[in-house]
Amino acid sequence: MKVRHIVLGLLSISVVAPIFLYTDRVATFFNPSSSRRDFLDDVAAITLSGDTRHLNVLPQETSTAIKEPIGIVYSDHSTDSFPNETKEHKSTRVLSATNEERKPQLTNPIRQVTEPVPTNPATANESHLLDIKVDQQPTQPSGKIDQNEHSDNSDRQTEPADAQVRQLKDQLIRAKVYLSLPAIKNNPHVTRELRLRIKEVSRALGDAAKDADLPKNASDKLKAMEQSLEKAKQVQDDCAAVVKKLRAMLHSTEEQLRVHKKQTMFLTQLTAKTLPKGLHCLPLRLTTEYYSLNSSQQNFPNQEKLEDPRLFHYALFSDNILAAAVVVNSTVSHAKHPSNHVFHVVTDRLNYAAMRMWFLSNPPGRATIQVQNIEEFTWLNSSYSPVLKQLGSPSMIDYYFRAHRANSDSNLKFRNPKYLSILNHLRFYLPEIFPKLNKVVFLDDDIVVQKDLSGLWSLDLKGNVNGAVETCGESFHRFDRYLNFSNPLISKNFDPHACGWAYGMNIFDLDEWRRQNITGIYHRWQKLNHDRQLWKLGTLPPGLITFWNRTHPIGRFWHVLGLGYNPNVNQRDIERAAVIHYNGNLKPWLEIGIPKYKNFWTKHIDYDVMYLRDCNINP
Repeated sequence: MKVRHIVLGLLSISVVAPIFLYTDRVATFFNPSSSRRDFLDDVAAITLSGDTRHLNVLPQETSTAIKEPIGIVYSDHSTDSFPNETKEHKSTRVLSATNEERKPQLTNPIRQVTEPVPTNPATANESHLLDIKVDQQPTQPSGKIDQNEHSDNSDRQTEPADAQVRQLKDQLIRAKVYLSLPAIKNNPHVTRELRLRIKEVSRALGDAAKDADLPKNASDKLKAMEQSLEKAKQVQDDCAAVVKKLRAMLHSTEEQLRVHKKQTMFLTQLTAKTLPKGLHCLPLRLTTEYYSLNSSQQNFPNQEKLEDPRLFHYALFSDNILAAAVVVNSTVSHAKHPSNHVFHVVTDRLNYAAMRMWFLSNPPGRATIQVQNIEEFTWLNSSYSPVLKQLGSPSMIDYYFRAHRANSDSNLKFRNPKYLSILNHLRFYLPEIFPKLNKVVFLDDDIVVQKDLSGLWSLDLKGNVNGAVETCGESFHRFDRYLNFSNPLISKNFDPHACGWAYGMNIFDLDEWRRQNITGIYHRWQKLNHDRQLWKLGTLPPGLITFWNRTHPIGRFWHVLGLGYNPNVNQRDIERAAVIHYNGNLKPWLEIGIPKYKNFWTKHIDYDVMYLRDCNINP
């Protein structure tokens, strides 16, 4: 009986033991991650001392710290994938962050203990990357290093052309700040060194505007100055004193800038109002020549065309002989039928003889010209024209010429004496000047014509009086920039955001002008503005008011503005324009004119004319 029990026990052990052994192997087979994780934990726990031992089989790194591996630990069940693995698989299993792809592949012993990538997609999804981050500052892969080097090179390439010039100027400012501090003044050695460096840097900097203008030793001067500044910084460690001095310098510089801006504005306005010596000489020379002619030689031909409404008539009011000549010459040179064009030039008494002499000696081809003296308009007097009465009043003269008064306007352009000239306001009296004409084109004397203008007379103004190019493209060309909308007379009658339009090249329907009594409207608003509370200056503000809802916009290509103040006018717009306008202070006959626009104007003047040579007038 005992033997039987012993035999049954042995049989039970022999049956159960293989089951337990088999179950553990199955668990290991289907879930190898636990054992592998233990293995990886052991690896991650390794800390290397300063004296590391080099592995002769693996490629060595120069750093003593363990780098972040980018290898892949593979799962079981794919022992047949090694022969077919690609070069990419080989490189990804290398546990190094160095550029191993560019080196010959060496036998890696880790590959002998890791399982290959499974070929079954379902099994492949179970495998995952295990990043072992032992050191907190891993070495960058070589690809990233190359990218960083490339970005550094591109940054150097995109540096401004005056980077070194700016740095040298900054150093000069810092050196001057240090020299003004008591701690530096008490150190003669540092003071002497800083002064020497300032001289060297100033000499190297000179008038350089960009790094290419600097001498070759500029970098050495920059480094030497930086070293001297470091010495000064060690001597003067009180940051509060430096900040205080820099603030004082900033305030002083801002004040100087304000003064210089004011001086620049004054000198620009003065230059714009001052006649160059040559243009002052020219009318004197022409006047002398005119009065040497007999009466028969002082008359223009084709005077019968002056009142023919079938022809193309232009109104030009100017006291500048050369400017008027350019307007007439440029218009005639581009006219398809010059004989159909008639120019009516009105000038003041001082330039009347000179203007006539110029066009007598330089006739405009087959076109007809008339030169009139404003003094001949006997109907234009202070009893008829409120603006003429205002221009001659003591208060107006005091406003324009006595800027030191407390009630004078600080803006110099509001006191330009040209606004005292009645020539500037003649544009509001066109029907009175040309009683027998039904249409006329008004031209300023600072324009150049580049296309035939006869098409203006065929434009349909749709019952309006004025045909002009609108200037809505910029905010400062809207009504609120010209008129005082704080005054109820203005705010109740006009829209502050309405588009302005340009004087300088306008087609006026004189029949509609007379029918709508435009001159009467102008007189009414001029009387309301006797104290200059509605607008301050010029003829455009009263023009905007007078022709409100009576202006027909014409195509932009007819009239391009800005050549007298804007150096960035679109070149294509200039080439397409029928008329270009030098509105602003930078007139083409002045030295301050924008150089790149002067040729459009000077090409219409023959500088070989005797009178121009005598007065030394050159392009």
